[in-house]
Amino acid sequence: MLPVPGETRWRRRRGCQGPRPPQMSHFTSEDEALLQSMLRQLLQSVKEKITGAPSVECAEEILLHLEETDENFHNYEFVKYLRQYIKNTVGPVIEEETEKCTSAQSQGEISGYGTLVQHVTKKARESKEYREMIHALKNVMMVVVESLINKLEEDRMHDKELASKAKKERQSGYYTDNCSDSDSSFNQSYAFMSQEELQLLAEKLDPSQPKEVRQEALQTLCLAPASDILSSESWPSLREHLTISLADPDATFSEKILRFYAKTFSSSPFNMTREVYTSLARHLELYFLCGEYSLHISAGLDVSNTDVNRLLKKVRLLNEYQKEAPSSWIRHPEKYMEEVVESTLSLLSLKHKPNHPASPDFLSPMHFLALLDIKAMWFKKWTHAYYSRRVVFRLLENKYKSLINAAVQQCLDYFEFCKAAVNKNSKVVDFAQQHCSDIQNFSYTGPELQYIYFVHSLCLLGRLLIYKEGQKIFPVQLKNKKDTVSITDVLVLFVQLIYYSPSYPKTALAAHTENYSPESLVMEILQVFCDQTGCAAECLYKDRVIDALLHPVQSLLNGTEVYINCLETTLLDVADILARIAASEDGLSLLLYVKNEKNAKDGPTAAHVLVQFTKKLLRDDISLLSGSEFMPVVKGAFVFVCRQMYKTCEGLEMLIPYGLHESIAEAWKKTSLLSERVPTPVTDADSSSSVSQESKSSLLWEETLLDALLNFSTTPKGLFLLHSTDAINDCVNFMFNSLSKKIQTNEYEDFGNRIIVTQMATTPMAAVALQNSGFIKALVTELWALLECGKDDLRITQPKSTPVDPIDQSCQKSFLFLVNLLTYPAVFELLSKRDIPNKPMYSFREVPTDIIDIIDRLIILNSEAKIHSLFNYEQSHIFGLRVFIIDGLSVERNHVLVRINLIGGPKERILPLRELDKGSGLYPWPMFSSFPVPKCYLAEIPRKAEFRQDKDLNKLLKLLKGPEKPTEWAEICRKQFRKVMKARPDSISGPIVAELIEKFVSYLSECRTDCYFSMESYKAMDGDVKKENLSSVQQLGVEMTVRYGKYLNLLKEDAENGLCFVLVNCEEFLKQQQRTVVSSLCCLQEHYAGYDWFASSIFLIMSGDRERTLTFLQQFSCLLVSAFLWLPRLHLSMHLPVTTVEYGIHPVYFCSAHYVEMLLKAELPLVCSAFHMSGFTPSQICLQWITQCFWNYMDWSEICHYIAICIFLGPDYQIYICISLFRHLQQDILKHTEARDLQVFLKEEALHGFRVSDYLDYMESLQDIYRPMLMKDMRTIKAQNT
Repeated sequence: MLPVPGETRWRRRRGCQGPRPPQMSHFTSEDEALLQSMLRQLLQSVKEKITGAPSVECAEEILLHLEETDENFHNYEFVKYLRQYIKNTVGPVIEEETEKCTSAQSQGEISGYGTLVQHVTKKARESKEYREMIHALKNVMMVVVESLINKLEEDRMHDKELASKAKKERQSGYYTDNCSDSDSSFNQSYAFMSQEELQLLAEKLDPSQPKEVRQEALQTLCLAPASDILSSESWPSLREHLTISLADPDATFSEKILRFYAKTFSSSPFNMTREVYTSLARHLELYFLCGEYSLHISAGLDVSNTDVNRLLKKVRLLNEYQKEAPSSWIRHPEKYMEEVVESTLSLLSLKHKPNHPASPDFLSPMHFLALLDIKAMWFKKWTHAYYSRRVVFRLLENKYKSLINAAVQQCLDYFEFCKAAVNKNSKVVDFAQQHCSDIQNFSYTGPELQYIYFVHSLCLLGRLLIYKEGQKIFPVQLKNKKDTVSITDVLVLFVQLIYYSPSYPKTALAAHTENYSPESLVMEILQVFCDQTGCAAECLYKDRVIDALLHPVQSLLNGTEVYINCLETTLLDVADILARIAASEDGLSLLLYVKNEKNAKDGPTAAHVLVQFTKKLLRDDISLLSGSEFMPVVKGAFVFVCRQMYKTCEGLEMLIPYGLHESIAEAWKKTSLLSERVPTPVTDADSSSSVSQESKSSLLWEETLLDALLNFSTTPKGLFLLHSTDAINDCVNFMFNSLSKKIQTNEYEDFGNRIIVTQMATTPMAAVALQNSGFIKALVTELWALLECGKDDLRITQPKSTPVDPIDQSCQKSFLFLVNLLTYPAVFELLSKRDIPNKPMYSFREVPTDIIDIIDRLIILNSEAKIHSLFNYEQSHIFGLRVFIIDGLSVERNHVLVRINLIGGPKERILPLRELDKGSGLYPWPMFSSFPVPKCYLAEIPRKAEFRQDKDLNKLLKLLKGPEKPTEWAEICRKQFRKVMKARPDSISGPIVAELIEKFVSYLSECRTDCYFSMESYKAMDGDVKKENLSSVQQLGVEMTVRYGKYLNLLKEDAENGLCFVLVNCEEFLKQQQRTVVSSLCCLQEHYAGYDWFASSIFLIMSGDRERTLTFLQQFSCLLVSAFLWLPRLHLSMHLPVTTVEYGIHPVYFCSAHYVEMLLKAELPLVCSAFHMSGFTPSQICLQWITQCFWNYMDWSEICHYIAICIFLGPDYQIYICISLFRHLQQDILKHTEARDLQVFLKEEALHGFRVSDYLDYMESLQDIYRPMLMKDMRTIKAQNT
């Protein structure tokens, strides 16, 4: 209890409260009296803790650890007194030592706060003052304690005399034991008794003793500590007598026992109170079985009746203990807990014998418990922990299954009652609503008692079915049913209760804080089931349960008669549960693919029913709902169910044929027009409130529809569909406004929005919409504020050797948003034809608002004015470089320059490090500031192994060169190609690749069945084509391609003109198949917006032979695979629908990339989840890989294999290769997701260690499953409005 250094001075300034302790070690007789009084007060404050201890040793432990367990410890006068005494005695020593140590610490002799405290404490304990203080305290406390013990004995004798004279007890409320708690002195409440006295007390409480003797004994019992009684040898006989005496006709006597039980429950440990509880449970069991008990359900229950009131008090005490016991029984042997559980279940399962005349009308213990704990909270607490749940369910299954049977029967009976009333079109009495308004209810009718029992049974079953152990109890056999009742039967019953039991519109129920209507109770249960994955799979995800949920929907859809109490509430509840089911993987699969067992062959799945119903709702084609004020809410609920499905790739595929996006867009346009016509409210006009309400409802419905449309853009094909609705701009504006208002605060929603932005950034029209909405401006403004006006109060304890940390935590989110946003299509649209401002002067207040401003102010720092306009020049400049190239400043700038000027895969180029050597601080890499690139960055090309003749390869070449082509020739070639790729993939390289793809494409182009596009005749331009004839982007691409080709020893010095010839002729050749489109999009102008990496790859494969390359590309252009490998092939193509061309979205995005996302979810769920958590999309990185033909990601040999495999085996292999890549990268993806830099890793890093041939078997397994679906969709791109 020594004060810490510095505390003494603080207390001196603060002043001392309470009695002043003596100076040094002198105690007077007044001090002793004062200490005795304060000690007595302390002990009285903690008497409940001490007397509740099972032994003296435990009481000592409680006192020793009082400071840890008692929050009022430092407020006790005794503690304050001692603390002040210690301060007065040892305080000067502590201050002196503290000053000495502080002086030594400043000179470096002592370091650290912990060392200082240890040193001062040691010196204080060794001091003369401390030893004298301890000696004095021991002496005075011995005197004080001895005096206190003497006083205790006197008080005990005095209490014994008072107890014998006491005839009346003080009035008290229920659950408080005033027999023992209300005296003010420390000892007057308890009479400590010997074993002999307790034995005598037990004999006096024998029911055969006279009433006066028993009452006197009971009074004495109430004064004794409960722990003494429960641990005595006489307790078994005492308990037996008390159990019998609880049935005493004298209400005062039995209530005294009840208060003794209540006191015991509150002050004793579980190992003792369990016996008291079982005693009470046994008494109640005997009471309900005795012949005198005659309460019947049909007669109702009057709780104001004295006998009923006494019984309810006993059951309430039992129930209170049931709810408190689970918090302590885990600390005791399991058998103790099992005793409590079994005694409870034995009581609750009590029934009259079947032949008893009152058996069906028996008002059972369960009825009384339900009255006091209607939602079965006791059962919820007992089943919360596995420790007790296991025992409860074992006993229920083995001995007390009748309890569950009764609960199921009660639910069935209530359902039959409601169903009969609904079918007769008569109003069902709603007991829940009755008692919401009946504030003082002293009696219950028979039906009300049955309803309360039903609610208790419903809640009990709902809790039971959450757990596997509880599910094992089913099926159950009911007396009046031939078949057993399964879990599915119970769930179907629950669902049917939603629409057959009394229910009201949601607004009518909002006024009641505690709603006991069956509909709301069932909804609570089903919502919990939906949140529990295992429980949902076992209980909810069954076709019969889904059919029950869809019953009202199917009836309305078919136009059949509907017997439902409140249609709107029922539909909202059904939609709520279905939306929760659709949100899980297993639930979604159930809705999409599982058909009803009855009509499994030709019946629709739940998804088909739901989308048809939703479309009908949107057309206002449900007569029973016409004119309902809840119609927009019901529509929104079912649109949300469909949204849960179509925001996934597999769900969208299922719903596409219904054109739901068109129905939603049509409803939005209609609502938008109506909202424009709503008049502006006039002040003080009578109709202003109604007009305002109408306006709000219309606006809310409009936003609901926009949100539904916006969520189509979570998948590539969904975003394509959104373009066709002409609502893309309004959806983006809505998203930006919602984010601005901070509506989406949920982390999951934040991921969803990032994914939507990432998808939109991949398409030009959506990127422009993001720009026009103000989204990019807000992002750039926020970024600038973080970079230039960020927090500067972060202490730097160990500066790094590099200038700054480029992307700190505060900028991370904005940085990743920009990385997601800056795809090539977005950059081309937003920056094309725009010049960098390069102003002569920049104000500190001039804030960038656009991507071009970021480039100007943070990346291209080519003037003193730009540098001087930055507060944090180094950090801001590094950040700017990293946004586009993901790196920066001096050392980092070298990495950037090497990276952008060298082409090559992971084994073909060596990139310099981005940081100094941590040990030496040196940078061993030469700086690259002018051409040529230093040779140390070029990896040596491995020498080609001597080519050995391979039988399989020779057989393949022979097949390709042979003049005869049998019917199955192409398939034979594919089979042989697979064989070679698996056995000797390295043999398919160089001229072999060129010969293989050339011969195979030549054959396919002459086969009408393999030609997907028409073959146009074209004559190549004569003469050479100079580089100057190309655009600046193409010129740069040509230089890089030729440089790479020379490095690979594939091209000669004069290859540049040959490549220019190929590119120009390809553009002219493809123009013959292009249409004219009038559009503001930059990508839809005459030339393809980018460089033709595929044509360049073929040029390298053909070793720079321009005629051979051009001939191959002409033949290749008529094949379906050309649409997916050669992206410029479909630029402005007349083979695509005009709307598809106008959107500027390539089939590689809405077809290949879409199916990559779909297969990824099925094949690699962890990778799929990682992308979602990162707010990044697989489609964006796949589009980048495919667009640049994997240049810089794979080595040249792997790029050749990628092209050859797609040509030989089919365009769907493009998708399988992407899936194989993600499988290869799985561990890296998970690691970088955790590090929050997945986007950076995938966009920047080469694909180390990936060989296409290693995954050929895996790709074949994917082909077996998915080819029919993928090829069907790929073949429809010419007519695809999707």
